[in-house]
This record gives sequence, structure tokens and C-alpha cells, in this order.
Amino acid sequence: MRRSIDDDQVPLPPLPEDEIEEDELVPVNWAVSICDDYDDAEGRVQLLVEEVGADRTPMVAHLDADRARRLRLALASALKELGQDTGR
Repeated sequence: MRRSIDDDQVPLPPLPEDEIEEDELVPVNWAVSICDDYDDAEGRVQLLVEEVGADRTPMVAHLDADRARRLRLALASALKELGQDTGR
């Protein structure tokens, strides 16, 4: 089983160009999907992060349910710290 859930390109933050070294900040894509590609056939959340337009190998994390929940909690906590709605 494989199914794409969501993906997006992260824009670079607006910073004065004279303060940024070339290649210091790069735009990235992220994608979330689910898969059961392992011998145990347990479903996992797949998180992929890659540089936009690069011919490099993307970084992929295969998260079991506990680690996916931990990541969700970390993102909600970060949003709360910023004074933003956590979505729940």
C-alpha cells in the first residue's frame, strides 16, 4: 500500500539579500504519505524532505504511529509557542 496524503513547497522567508550567504537558504519540498513497504506489513507515515530542483537524494523518514503522533505534538507545540492556532 502507498498513498500520498499531502505535499507542499516551503517558500524562503523574506530576508534582505545582503544578509544571506548564497546557498545558505534553499527552498524545499515536503511530502507526507503512508506505506507498508516493510516485511512486517505495518503501516507507517512516510515524511519526505528534498531541496527544490536538486538532483540529490531526498531525506525520507518512515514513522510508526507513536513517532508520527510525537511529530504532530511537536508541531502543535511550536505553533502554540508562536501564538498560532494549533488546528485542534
